[in-house]
Amino acid sequence: MEYSKTGLLLTEQFEGCRLEAYQDVRGIWTIGYGHTFGVNANTPPCTMDQAAAWLAEDIQSAVGSVNRLVKTTLTQSEFDAVCDFVFNVGVGNFAGSTMLKLLNKGDYAGAAGEFDRWDIAGGNVVAGLLRRREAEREEFNGPGI
Repeated sequence: MEYSKTGLLLTEQFEGCRLEAYQDVRGIWTIGYGHTFGVNANTPPCTMDQAAAWLAEDIQSAVGSVNRLVKTTLTQSEFDAVCDFVFNVGVGNFAGSTMLKLLNKGDYAGAAGEFDRWDIAGGNVVAGLLRRREAEREEFNGPGI
């Protein structure tokens, strides 16, 4: 499957775009829409075009991982929600998650219930992460659910 425009908007909304390198709540150097690879205190500012290019590359890693790891059929909404989740929490965390185990058992309701468990960063509950997890869960459940 491919990430939809709806999914991309979800990621852009919650990541926000910062053209100068900064440390996130866990102290990880970040730039653009949550890009971290090779970023440090000396990373020069980027352009909007570069931020968009990095996002496209970074989201493809999440998309590939979801396509590889999830063994059940997903709707577009479910796929988009899980890809945004993986983009944010990382492939390694998703690969070992209860969410993935439940998805692969076909327990979609159980998997949807796992989003809210991932609202902690740096040992603290982060309100922005909880809002993101709620939005992902809503996207996962799709229209009318």
